[in-house]
Amino acid sequence: MTREQNSGALGRGHVRYLMVFMLFAATTVNYADRASLSIVGPAMQAQLHIAPITLGYIFSAFGWAYAIAQLPGGWLLDRFGSRVIYAGSILLWSLFTLLQGAAGLLAGALAVAALFALRLLVGLAEAPAFPGNSRIVAAWFPGGERATAAAIFNSGQYFATVMFAPVMAWLTHRFGWPSVFVFLGGAGLLLFVAWLMTVYAPSQHSRVGRAELDYIAAGGGLIDMDQGRGAPQSVSWQHLKVLLSRRMLIGIYIGQYCVNVLTYFFLTWFPVYLVEQRGMSILKAGVVIVLPAICGFAGGVLGGIMSDALLRRGVSLSLARKIPIVGGLLLSTSMILCNFVQANWIVVLIMSLAFFGKGVGSLGWAVVADTAPKEMTGLYGGLFNTFGNVGAITTPIVIGYIVAVTGSFSGALVYVGANALLAVLGYTVIAGRFERVHLTESVARPRQPSRMETRT
Repeated sequence: MTREQNSGALGRGHVRYLMVFMLFAATTVNYADRASLSIVGPAMQAQLHIAPITLGYIFSAFGWAYAIAQLPGGWLLDRFGSRVIYAGSILLWSLFTLLQGAAGLLAGALAVAALFALRLLVGLAEAPAFPGNSRIVAAWFPGGERATAAAIFNSGQYFATVMFAPVMAWLTHRFGWPSVFVFLGGAGLLLFVAWLMTVYAPSQHSRVGRAELDYIAAGGGLIDMDQGRGAPQSVSWQHLKVLLSRRMLIGIYIGQYCVNVLTYFFLTWFPVYLVEQRGMSILKAGVVIVLPAICGFAGGVLGGIMSDALLRRGVSLSLARKIPIVGGLLLSTSMILCNFVQANWIVVLIMSLAFFGKGVGSLGWAVVADTAPKEMTGLYGGLFNTFGNVGAITTPIVIGYIVAVTGSFSGALVYVGANALLAVLGYTVIAGRFERVHLTESVARPRQPSRMETRT
């Protein structure tokens, strides 16, 4: 069947929904790998006699490598295209996750060093994933569907906990913590095979019809993003200077950093908080964290749907994105209330509310797709994720020190809640209006910042 016939048979077509499903699946496995250490952390601490500060540094190893590799990962995406680089990323992170299971054969400082090194390698391998997500969304979705698509793939971070946390807790309880990494590595290898079979650029996908391509392009989708990708625009200091000096972009970077403080509290210390401060068993904590994760997943999808609905109703791009961001992040500060209650079921409800709000407000990658210069979508996404994932480095360490010094998580919850407020300031007061950056004009006319962008 020709493309034109396929278009007539399927109407507008829905191949783009398959793409966002694959992004969701990849993000789910990606975040399960990241969160695995938090589930096995208490058991690993007991077996290897790891202090809280040391555990914090092991948690942060992923973040160091992940942040450092963002710009190279973004450049690789622009150079070779999303499909190939993302596939390689999945393969490598799965293999390094699998190898973490072998660290259980070691003992003492040698096991700690091996885990730290392998977490670094997982961080390096996963670096292209989220810039790749943003590139694929920008290529496959028109503006009026972009926030929903970004929210769906981003909600995979919560679904990872819903789907995998109980399994990881059971595996830890039944077979020991190394079994978790063997299981997740195998899941990643299956994802790698599925990715190669299904994911292509819009203009190269055999199942997409002309009507769907026209619909995506008419809505601002960059369907030819990976055409001629072997010779991308060269990276110059002027280009980086634009991406590093624009007030709008600085506000977006600050916002993403602060949102990731919430993310990495949930991925690293939250299960430990339930076990050590709230007295739950590892098995119970693995089940209990599912409810906040479900709420975060629901909030993430709702935030994207709400934002796109506002945009289709004629609300400006800035307001359509900022209303869910501000409302959701303000709601997430409710986690501080856990410091004033005793009953564990109330703590779980408060955390569920907080992570619902965090999900609603996590529209950073939709904002990236809206504002990215079309010449360097991967590089900009990598830079955005570099700033954001400094939070993956600082959060585990800062909380580790807070817990070690105070003997309590109370200060940690205040620290995380304060970052939610700072994220609101970053996305609103500092960033101002959201508009697409036109990189060529920005470099050509550096003295006129108010005219360096074209409206989305």
